[in-house]
Amino acid sequence: MVGRRSGPAEVGRHYAPAPQPRPTEEATGVLFPTMTFALFFVVVLGVSWKLHDRPVQWKLFVLAASYLFYGWADWKFCLLLAGSTVGNWLVALALARARDDRARRAWMGLGVVANLALLGFFKYYGFFVDSVLAALQPLGLAPTALLVQVALPVGISFFTFCAISYVIDVYRDEQEPVALLDFAVYLSFFPHLVAGPIVRVSEFEPQLRRRRNPDNVDATRAARLICRGLFKKVVIANYLATAIVDPVFVAPSQHTNWELLVGAWAYAVQIYADFSGYTDIAIGIALLMGIKFPDNFDQPYSARSIQEFWRRWHMTLSRWLRDYLYIPLGGNRGGPHAEYRNLFLTMLLGGLWHGASWNFVIWGAFHGSGLAVERWMAMREPKPAYVDLGPVESLPPEERGRRTGGAGPQRWSERLGMSTPPASDDRPGDEATAPIPYRPDEVTVVMDRPSVATRAEMNPWLARLWVFHFVVAGWIFFRAPDLGVAISYFVSLLTNWGVGSLVTWTVLLAIAVGMAGQFVPRRIGDALEFRVSKLPPMAMALGVGLWLVIINLLGPQGVAPFIYFQF
Repeated sequence: MVGRRSGPAEVGRHYAPAPQPRPTEEATGVLFPTMTFALFFVVVLGVSWKLHDRPVQWKLFVLAASYLFYGWADWKFCLLLAGSTVGNWLVALALARARDDRARRAWMGLGVVANLALLGFFKYYGFFVDSVLAALQPLGLAPTALLVQVALPVGISFFTFCAISYVIDVYRDEQEPVALLDFAVYLSFFPHLVAGPIVRVSEFEPQLRRRRNPDNVDATRAARLICRGLFKKVVIANYLATAIVDPVFVAPSQHTNWELLVGAWAYAVQIYADFSGYTDIAIGIALLMGIKFPDNFDQPYSARSIQEFWRRWHMTLSRWLRDYLYIPLGGNRGGPHAEYRNLFLTMLLGGLWHGASWNFVIWGAFHGSGLAVERWMAMREPKPAYVDLGPVESLPPEERGRRTGGAGPQRWSERLGMSTPPASDDRPGDEATAPIPYRPDEVTVVMDRPSVATRAEMNPWLARLWVFHFVVAGWIFFRAPDLGVAISYFVSLLTNWGVGSLVTWTVLLAIAVGMAGQFVPRRIGDALEFRVSKLPPMAMALGVGLWLVIINLLGPQGVAPFIYFQF
């Protein structure tokens, strides 16, 4: 039920979403879909509207509210956040004042290393110690001095990534240093502090300088996002977790392959509904306060390639990995083999970022390998690009065949005359092929590197089915409490034939509803939002209230924590 206490947190020494008793809300901070947060936000929103014409007071109040939100779990976490804020602000200031390239590189390196060291200690200390102890155990060595309990602050991954992006952007001269108060509000702003989206200073700080007017707030869109997010989180995600996902992942060998298959589908829907629902709420409440966040999900399960999936899933993280990891590693420069390596390393490190466990390493390597293989296959299937090199008739017969793929000039003339140049695949360094006016007597075809969507365009639904199940296979590693359970899951999926009792029509309906949202055209939601915006305020309020009652009735008892708190 909305308003109940619950939920696991990113606290304690655990490195995978293993089944465990859920700590109380006090151990995790204020969770979005709870009555505690609702009361907190009503007060914050009301006061912030009163202070909208006093920017300094508004910033100070929002900063205090954000630290209260973050310190609800443990006030000591606020010291860590404050230290990160001041430290990164000073590094950026030193970067801006440095005139020597060597000094600038040193300051940038110091900032990045300090942030990674902070994240590494809190998030990966236990993983490192457990791995060392496992290696020493056969030798009869068990140095218990290594066993130190380290509490993992909630949301440290997100605000650390924000801090790193700020330092690097200042180093690249893409961002001017901002005032300490502005940077403190940016890093601690409570809607995105715990779970993203990962917002950049260049997207956030200019909005602090603009005059905010409550009358200009897009309340209709905010209400739509919040209501949609609550439905996905409370009804779809929570139900699937309790009905089938948690049971099958606890002991996969005790369930039939049909239960395991549906359970894997259910987890794919659960993690999407949970994560996208949470970020929908975050974007909505930020919008009510006059701050716009970038979108974080765009119907990812409708993707027709693995690359397209990552352009649609956790988009702010994907672009962060692209801009601050993939491109610095070399991107697609240096030839195909360098590109494959960089894709693999980016996803491998992205997997490790999600959690300190070998499961996440394998999950990242799985997706990195998939992206690399997909790129390799695309390289082997060239498609025509439009380049005018002179009349076809002027080419030798063997050259005509090579350049036209064996087709006659007339056939290619017809195809080229009806088609458009292939678009870029939007990877860093790529440029779209410019169209060239078609002249029947001057048609020359050369082969260009295609988009990875080439195969998908031939049979889009088959491509979607393949990509979805590739992602589902990866989610099994992602969700399993350890590597042994993941392997047992795959083995049981292929051997334990049967139907089972966990697969009910309600479970299948919840999966279907979750998947249906991947294919609903945006214009339908936009049209509905436009019609709602024309309603009187009282009617809108009654509609939102009715929707909350429906969510409360349909959702299971208790509010499961945000799913990423488990990692």
